[in-house]
Amino acid sequence: MTEPEVLVREQGSLGRITLNRPKALNSLTLDMVRAMTEAIEQWRNAEHIAAVLIDGAGERGLCAGGDVRALHDAAKAGDESLPTAFWTEEYRLNSALAGYPKPVVGIMDGICMGGGVGISAHGSHRVVTERSKVGMPEVGIGFIPDVGGTYLLSRTPGELGTHLALTGTPIGGADAVHCGIADYFVDSATLPELIDALAGGQVDEVLRKFAAPTPDAPLAEHREWIDAAYSADSVEEVLERLRERPEAAAREAAEAIGQKSPTSLKVTLKALRSGYTSLEEALTQEYRLAMACVRIGDFVEGVRATLVDKDRNPRWTPATLSEVDDARVAEFFAPAADEPKLFG
Repeated sequence: MTEPEVLVREQGSLGRITLNRPKALNSLTLDMVRAMTEAIEQWRNAEHIAAVLIDGAGERGLCAGGDVRALHDAAKAGDESLPTAFWTEEYRLNSALAGYPKPVVGIMDGICMGGGVGISAHGSHRVVTERSKVGMPEVGIGFIPDVGGTYLLSRTPGELGTHLALTGTPIGGADAVHCGIADYFVDSATLPELIDALAGGQVDEVLRKFAAPTPDAPLAEHREWIDAAYSADSVEEVLERLRERPEAAAREAAEAIGQKSPTSLKVTLKALRSGYTSLEEALTQEYRLAMACVRIGDFVEGVRATLVDKDRNPRWTPATLSEVDDARVAEFFAPAADEPKLFG
């Protein structure tokens, strides 16, 4: 018998959701989003459930993101029904977790990318470990940091979020705490014991007991050049400043950015500076941008080069930053006639 893609069970006073596609690094499908949504709605007013916990099966991590291969195949075939349904329901789930009336504990152990960030970093209690690898690498596949990623990254200290968004660089647990994307640093060896304790204890008290001192955040040491470079008004100027810096890490960042979709880079920078007043405002705009990436952006080509043909040689259109003018960027932010109302 095939196991379900999401394991939903009750463990004491804990409602536990475990993503269960370990061979696919627990990448989210539409059915998984729906199963998670159904579970949290069932527990919303259940008196015997005091908190919800989200973790991932297997040893590699919580979640590598959305099932972009399936989204690519649908988009390439001209079928927008899957991208429309997936992002609509995924973003509503992100919002529901952020506003949930009970504690939501996200175990961001191992790889936690893209959609994995969306189902954990909006919760009330975010746990990382020494194995955590947290990132929003979407510009590398012709996409944008979504699931509230532009909201989270725009609120990091200084320009750290801009650096992470434009390079797609994953960070460890200490940096995730420093950036405000996580709350507690825990030794991964203690996670089974921690979860058992959560099943019968008060969330804040249990997490304080298991939390280890957060190590120094490596990113903090790079704030000077990161803030100096990424405060520029355009991606071109960011790159110019990075290349002029004496730090090797700055030049490495410039090289990383140079490999990403020029269109996605410019759209992402504009999104990060939108001045969001709420997560829902960010998600609404990200939905618009996500569909534009499918319709007129580099998403299909980026996924082809990364996950389908795996030639790592995407042919971005346009191919250079100078060809992506303000009018091109504005197209991504224009409301579509068929855009659903996600919230309210």
